[in-house]
Amino acid sequence: MPDYKSLRKHEVPDWFHDAKFGIFIHWSLSSVPAFAVADKGDIKETIKTEGFSGHFKNNPYAEWYLNSLRIKGSPTQKYHKETYGEGFSYDEFVPMFNEAIKKWDPNKMADVFKKAGARYVVLVTKHHDGFLLWPSKYPNPHKKNYFASRDIVGELTTAVKSKGLKMGFYYSGALDWTFNEKPIKDMISFVTNGSLDPEYAEYVDKHWYELIDNYDPIILWNDIGYPPAGKDRELIAYFYNRSPEGLINDRWFKYSKTIREVLKFRQIKDAIKGMAKQAMAEGGGGSGLKPPHCDYRTPEYAQFSKIKKFKWESTRGIGNSFGYNEMEPESNYLTLEELVHMFVDIVSKNGNLLLNVGPMADGTIPEIQRQLLLGFGEWLEINGEGLYGTRPWNRAESQTTEGQEVRYTQKGNALYAILLGIPNTNSITIKNLNVEPEAKINLLGQPNIIHWQNDGEDLILNLPENLPDAPAHTFKITPKPAIELF
Repeated sequence: MPDYKSLRKHEVPDWFHDAKFGIFIHWSLSSVPAFAVADKGDIKETIKTEGFSGHFKNNPYAEWYLNSLRIKGSPTQKYHKETYGEGFSYDEFVPMFNEAIKKWDPNKMADVFKKAGARYVVLVTKHHDGFLLWPSKYPNPHKKNYFASRDIVGELTTAVKSKGLKMGFYYSGALDWTFNEKPIKDMISFVTNGSLDPEYAEYVDKHWYELIDNYDPIILWNDIGYPPAGKDRELIAYFYNRSPEGLINDRWFKYSKTIREVLKFRQIKDAIKGMAKQAMAEGGGGSGLKPPHCDYRTPEYAQFSKIKKFKWESTRGIGNSFGYNEMEPESNYLTLEELVHMFVDIVSKNGNLLLNVGPMADGTIPEIQRQLLLGFGEWLEINGEGLYGTRPWNRAESQTTEGQEVRYTQKGNALYAILLGIPNTNSITIKNLNVEPEAKINLLGQPNIIHWQNDGEDLILNLPENLPDAPAHTFKITPKPAIELF
């Protein structure tokens, strides 16, 4: 039997360090009602203002529709009754979803991801509602025909790979609300909701093996945790042996029966709540408990403020939900400027961005999301050289004397200084940066050399006329300054 020590010998492959930008897809039965509370902020804001119990009752995540529906007095329960009537079950969305997906064109969807500049895609194959997006040999034991009528996993995998992108799979390991119908109302029930039944653990194991064998993913993106009786070590070893360039995320912690018993003690409960708040601030999903092995960390609606030696991937929706939420106003969505600045900051600190797309039930990418992706892709066509394939420099950030933020990356013999925003002067002075006497500086997308001079400990750049109206501008400095690198 493989042990965690042997699994830790696996290194993060270069392709993942190089890729920087991936697309996440949350698309399931919840895409039919497409409802969640949209006026209380994102996940961090709702937890801060409402507490954990208030957060789950007013969950901004539309993909949590079924759980929100089961909480008495929740806005989702009220909306569901008013829209679909008394007694209308979540299962009745199955035929509606299957009818809608007849219109879906996987190649059109993959084409948008390619144009957006993504280098990999992660598809949710089963979310917490338990609905499967592929025709599994291991169907849900509690619900008949509880899967998509099209092989969404297979069709999209083929389309994505045909565009030259890599394909990974998300799977909800700990939670499946067809095995436990009790709603999650607070942080403790969140930790204890996952089934302890060995039957469920076997079900999860078989699904992961099936996904690996049938579709050959390069990322296993498990969520919340893994069933305590699940054979995760054997699974991960099998995956690594089959896909040496593959990698796994950090959400594989097992909430065992012993851990759940310990949660009966108040001090332990308080500690778990504190860890969860810290996880929301910087560490990712779940309770913040790390598994014995992972390849990279996954902060959710958060990012690290400093360069990390370990690899990480910030994940979030374009709005405040992963699944499509028809209620979300335009003000909830990222602007192109916000997206570019966030992405550049993440990359400068050794991170990737996994940006979520929430399709409508029929697979249509909402226009506001599609336009943002295409605009981002256009910006990357010019500035991608300073991001793809780069590594962190000895420091991530600086400022200009004019007050604008600067982020750094490096690749080969070049340093990239990325100016966030549009300067309103003909020159800028970057603080605490000197370059070599023979250095050449180019503005990506512009043909002419930038005139520069070292000024004490700072660097003055004379800007070209008619600087493009763009969210950020990338200056390539060759050779990079001769100082000890990160």
